[in-house]
Amino acid sequence: MKTIGIASDHAGYEMKEFLVGYLDSKGYEVHDFGCQSPESVDYADYAHPLAEAVEHGEVDCGVALCGSGEGMTMTLNKHQGIRAGLSWNEEIASLIRRHNDANIIVLPARFIANDEAIRMLDAYFTTTFESGRHCARIAKMTVPQQ
Repeated sequence: MKTIGIASDHAGYEMKEFLVGYLDSKGYEVHDFGCQSPESVDYADYAHPLAEAVEHGEVDCGVALCGSGEGMTMTLNKHQGIRAGLSWNEEIASLIRRHNDANIIVLPARFIANDEAIRMLDAYFTTTFESGRHCARIAKMTVPQQ
């Protein structure tokens, strides 16, 4: 069974709750890293635990949500083992998997509807990494140790 980590801030809370139910219904094992209410919180407090779980193999991939998606994306990508991609439609969701081997999809909860989020997750989860020429490009993403 594929395990998925999910995290949001307050702006993404309601959509996260909806998506947890959707992913459960599709047979995924979902690990919810919060937040647990619509009360104002800082996205980084939830992005870092999700990123660490993906990096350590505790979950296979992740879904993150915040208002614009940008705060989560920026925070998640501070982790060397993370390739988080912000998606706003099905084509982008597919491309971040196919070309960038994104291990976390980020959704802009204030700018999309639940049905759009479902279509993006379905596209993301059903797309495989193309490999080939993309492997060398992904290898260049890691910041060399000094």
